[in-house]
Amino acid sequence: MITGRRGWVSCGGALLIGWGVCVEAQNITPGTPSSCSGRFPPVTCLEHGFSFNNGAADETTVLAPASIVGKLAGEAAGSQVALAPDPQDASSDDDAPLPGSKDELFGTEKGADAQGQKSSAVSFRGFLENRTAYTYADPAHWSRAVTYVQLGASGQSGDNLKWKVTARADVDPVYIWSNFYNEAVKQDQRANFLFEETYVDASLGNWDLRIGRQQIVWGEVVGLFVADVVSAQNQLEFILPPFDIIRIPQWAARGEYFFGDSHLELIWIPYPTYNNIGKPGADFYPVQTPPPAGYSQTFLGEVQPDRTLANTNYGLRLSTLKSGWDVSAFYYSSEDAAPTFIRNVVQTPTPTVVYQPVHDRIWQVGGTLGKAFGSVVFHAETVYTSGREYEVTQLTQPNGVVPQNTLEYIVSVDFTLPKDLFLNVQLFQTIFFNHNPDLLYPAYGTGASVLLRGKLGPKLEPEILWIQGFNPSQNLIRPRLTWRPATNWRASVGVDIFNGPITTQLGRFNDRDRVYAEVRFDF
Repeated sequence: MITGRRGWVSCGGALLIGWGVCVEAQNITPGTPSSCSGRFPPVTCLEHGFSFNNGAADETTVLAPASIVGKLAGEAAGSQVALAPDPQDASSDDDAPLPGSKDELFGTEKGADAQGQKSSAVSFRGFLENRTAYTYADPAHWSRAVTYVQLGASGQSGDNLKWKVTARADVDPVYIWSNFYNEAVKQDQRANFLFEETYVDASLGNWDLRIGRQQIVWGEVVGLFVADVVSAQNQLEFILPPFDIIRIPQWAARGEYFFGDSHLELIWIPYPTYNNIGKPGADFYPVQTPPPAGYSQTFLGEVQPDRTLANTNYGLRLSTLKSGWDVSAFYYSSEDAAPTFIRNVVQTPTPTVVYQPVHDRIWQVGGTLGKAFGSVVFHAETVYTSGREYEVTQLTQPNGVVPQNTLEYIVSVDFTLPKDLFLNVQLFQTIFFNHNPDLLYPAYGTGASVLLRGKLGPKLEPEILWIQGFNPSQNLIRPRLTWRPATNWRASVGVDIFNGPITTQLGRFNDRDRVYAEVRFDF
């Protein structure tokens, strides 16, 4: 269940321990899908699988009790788990209440807009953030010095029409001046610009309509991409960046209908956005394992589906609240946001393994379940996926991949403890039906996670995250200390440590251990 065409899948489970008042987990919304594809030789795939993220939630996520599970970076098709985001939004409250309204529960509340604003006044918000990292594992090198600038504006006209425009730019001098990376990687990561949430909202009776670039969150487990199958992901740094940096919105048309305590959601994505996996040679490119002895290795460019009506994404989701239980079911058909790496072996003139990322047409059906029992909150999610392909070790297999249907589920329990402590415990599993014996992953891939966080004084938030895979053994350890000197300011320092065999989801990044520092100002 890690990432990569079911990357974590064969990796098994993950154990997560975190200590620190990461308001994020308490003030964020559910996550998104996961899965991982195999490769020959056994290459840990991050394309499909769970991805854990310890970052900040974005302002569009619904405020819900924190749970932490997430797919490990869906670089390639499949479910992805992302660990509960970090309270990087200074406006969040450490003691986030349970949803207090239908809009809050279903994630449709528009912040200030929902408070009855009827004027045409324009409001602005955004952030400025720097993330600098030094990879100390051999070969040692500066690996990140990126500065993000995001600015958003929102307003409304009358009672029924609202709008929002958000853009973000980033620049990284490491990829301008460093000679460590190849030219393709440097050009890809030195500077970027993208529109974040940019849409128009309209209300027509019991219908709410939204057209434009938007986050569509279907998961109920904070920080975990299991049932949250719609969003694309930024995988340039695996699962390490903040939550609001990892998630990429989709250009979509969405209609939501409310009746009683129920909620119907219809979506159509005519112009799908796909995961950003970077270029070969990047620190966290999905394929890191060297080729077999006597073979060279090369990569062809990513093939994205043509922009046709047949290649659009669509789905529906029905949610209801009964006796305190929040229940939902959904269906989603899409061009997989995460790529599958097909593989061909060329024997002449030089034996070469050739990889190329492509996107499968898949369909998914799933559901979520949640209920609060006082200070204890229970969540569960499950997703059945059909149409994904996974790599096998047989060199004679055409394209090196085979189709496999999978079932993923996760059970999560949150505990609010005395003295500002928060504990989250989760169990998740991926099941391959009609398991192909040549897959890199077992028929059953199981994982578990634990997050514990607390507070040291009014401004310091120590935290340690431990992700552990059981089959085979692998882990990611992330100690971190956050300082909040003033409202809207946050500074953090931490370490990312990878361990495990090179053929595993986490172990393939054994030589990516790094120290990092972050500074962020929200406005």
